[in-house]
Amino acid sequence: MQKINDRLFNWASLLEDNTREQAELAATMPFIHPHLALMPDAHLGLGATVGSVIPTLRAIIPAAVGVDIGCGMIAVRTQFAVGDLPEDRSVIRHSIERSIPLSAGGYNHRITREHTQIRLDELSAMAHDAGFDPASYAKKWDVQLGSLGSGNHFIEVSLDEQDRVWLFLHSGSRGVGNRIAQRHIKVARDLCEKWWIPLPHKDLAYLVEGTPEFDTYLAELRWAQHFALLNREEMMDRVVHDVSHWVGEPVVEQERINCHHNYTERERHFGKDVWLSRKGAINAEAGRPGLIPGSMGTASYVVVGKGNPLALNSSPHGAGRAYSRSAARKAFTVEQLRAAMDGIEYRDTSAFLDEIPQAYKDIDVVMQDAADLVEVRHTLRQIVNVKGD
Repeated sequence: MQKINDRLFNWASLLEDNTREQAELAATMPFIHPHLALMPDAHLGLGATVGSVIPTLRAIIPAAVGVDIGCGMIAVRTQFAVGDLPEDRSVIRHSIERSIPLSAGGYNHRITREHTQIRLDELSAMAHDAGFDPASYAKKWDVQLGSLGSGNHFIEVSLDEQDRVWLFLHSGSRGVGNRIAQRHIKVARDLCEKWWIPLPHKDLAYLVEGTPEFDTYLAELRWAQHFALLNREEMMDRVVHDVSHWVGEPVVEQERINCHHNYTERERHFGKDVWLSRKGAINAEAGRPGLIPGSMGTASYVVVGKGNPLALNSSPHGAGRAYSRSAARKAFTVEQLRAAMDGIEYRDTSAFLDEIPQAYKDIDVVMQDAADLVEVRHTLRQIVNVKGD
């Protein structure tokens, strides 16, 4: 851990100058309490650094939460070992690709599963209680539930150090969450301009507790966070069903972990109640289970938090990008991607070139930097990878 100044603590040994400068700028906001914490996977983001933990008094910066509200991970440990799995792993990949809509615009054609409708009823009731209609953001928000998205979102079948089978996926609140975020980022900018509030950067615009705009954002933010959690649950239920059919035996869940890494919650730190925004970080309070993925072709980790108070009970959420998507496409080749994915069943396409493992920080270094934040319980390696274009 490095103390950059009284308002910024850093756990990243791999930290670009522009990332540090961006975090230093955010740390100057007057309502930060007591300091901003940079996680080992920190890298440049919109407004606020990805891999940062931002505690604020009586205000929230919507861009510091991010546009994929509630994005996170879910993992299930099954009763299976690698020897229980059929040899042809392309079968389960194709099955998952049929069950779960992939890519940015991929949604369900209709609602056919009972467990999907139960979750939608829960979300509809929550939105009604919050006083808003999700359809005002996305007319087909309901058919987004149970869809993956693109970019770094994925579904994987993995093995731990004992060759036990885990099911692992990464996704968030999809298009409806993105539109909620974009609206409130704009509202915050407009209000700061209206009130003549000087900002070091426009994306650090904030909403003030006690105002109608803050209350509206918080209600819709919490709804989007819950949508993201249920979206992961919905997809995992479908993956569990497909794996059961593939193996020829029902999956018996030994453990299930579901955690956000783009969200805001009310927490108490250093003697005060704050709004804690984790943008690319997970809750790592003492004893809390969590998930830290690497990238395509690298390890992922099941962890338990150590409750580091200086890190605001947080830890990294993944490897963190070292190359932008456009830079990765220029720097690497499809042949390099194939080599990195050797032994892993995946859809061989150049569309995933910007997700090549070399485009990310070394996950081993990230985990070494996180040694005082989390304890590693299991190290996972992928054998099947599913992504959207």
